[in-house]
Amino acid sequence: MLAGMARDPVLTFTERGIYCPSGDFFVDPWRPVDRALVTHGHADHARRGHARYLATAGSAPVMRHRLGDIRLETIRYGEARRIGGATVSFHPAGHVPGSAQIRVEVGGEAWVVSGDYKVEDDGLSEPFDPVRCHAFISECTFGLPIFDWAPQADVVAQIEGWWRANAAAGRASVIGAYALGKAQRIIASVDASIGPILTHGAVEATNAVLRAQGVPLRETVPVTAEVRGKDHPGALVIAPPSALGTPWMRRLGAASTGFASGWMRLRGVRRRRAADRGFVMSDHADWAGLNAAIAATGAERVFVTHGYTAAFRAWLESRGYDAAVVETEFEGESLERAGAGEESPT
Repeated sequence: MLAGMARDPVLTFTERGIYCPSGDFFVDPWRPVDRALVTHGHADHARRGHARYLATAGSAPVMRHRLGDIRLETIRYGEARRIGGATVSFHPAGHVPGSAQIRVEVGGEAWVVSGDYKVEDDGLSEPFDPVRCHAFISECTFGLPIFDWAPQADVVAQIEGWWRANAAAGRASVIGAYALGKAQRIIASVDASIGPILTHGAVEATNAVLRAQGVPLRETVPVTAEVRGKDHPGALVIAPPSALGTPWMRRLGAASTGFASGWMRLRGVRRRRAADRGFVMSDHADWAGLNAAIAATGAERVFVTHGYTAAFRAWLESRGYDAAVVETEFEGESLERAGAGEESPT
C-alpha cells in the first residue's frame, strides 16, 4: 500500500495488478487472476490467462481475436453493475474503438482507472468522456510539455501530401502504425482518391474484426504473396512498425517509409527508426490533454502509471494535487519497441 493512502482504499496496487478488495476483481491485471475488468484490447492491458473477463461490447471482438476462446462478459458504456461490495461502470476513453475508463465506487467513494486515453475525437473511437471521481489513475506516456499534438486533420493532410508526392514519383508510401488504433484512423481519414490502400496481414486481420462489428472502414487490399506493390502503383501501405525494414518490404518495390507516432515529436527518433518521414500522431493524450482530462475529473488524488511519471507527478503536486507514482507493466506507446508488441502474429 502506498504511503499516505486510506486504510481501506477503493483500489490497491499489487504485484498482479490494480485490485479492488471490496469487489475481489482486478483492472487490467498483468498476472493471471480470477476476474479481470479490461479497459481495451491492446496487449499490455488485455492479457491471456485470466479465468473471467469483463469488457465493453466494442472491445470484446478484438479481445477474442487476440486472446482466443476466453470467458468474456460484456457491458455497455454507462451501465452500473454491482460486483461484490463495489459498483462499476465503463466510460469512453477515446483511445481506440471500444476502449474504456473504469469507474469503481465503494461506500460512496469513486475511483477511475483511465487505461489509455486521448481527448481529441478521432472520428472512429467513442469520444473521451470525463468521469467525476475522488481519485484518478492516469497514464502519462507523453507527460511533458514538448508533447503537443496538431489537430488530426493537419496530420492527415501531411500524410496525404507525402503520399501524393511518392505516387507521382512512382513509389509506394509505407507507413508504420499500430495494427489496432492508428492504422484504422489513417484508413478512415485519408483521401482514398489519391490511390489504393494496401495493408499488412496484422492490420487487415484487425480491420476485419472491426468491420464485422460495424466500424466504418473503407476498402483495403491485403498484401499477400500474390499481391505486390507493382500491381497497385502509387499505393499507401499501412503496416505494423515492426514490419518496416524487414524482408516483407521487398514485396512493395520502390517505397518511401513513414512512421506515425507521438514519439516523432522528439528529434532523432525518426532517424533511429530509419524512416523517411515522421508524422506526429498518437492514440494517447498529449500534455495539454492529460492536464485537461485530470482537471475535468475533479479528483484531488491522482496516481500516474506509465510514461514520464516522476516529472508528471512533480507537476501535479505543484498544481495542488495529492499525486503518487504507481509501478505497472503497462507500456503505452513504447519509444524503443515502437509498437512491436501490439500486433497480432497473423
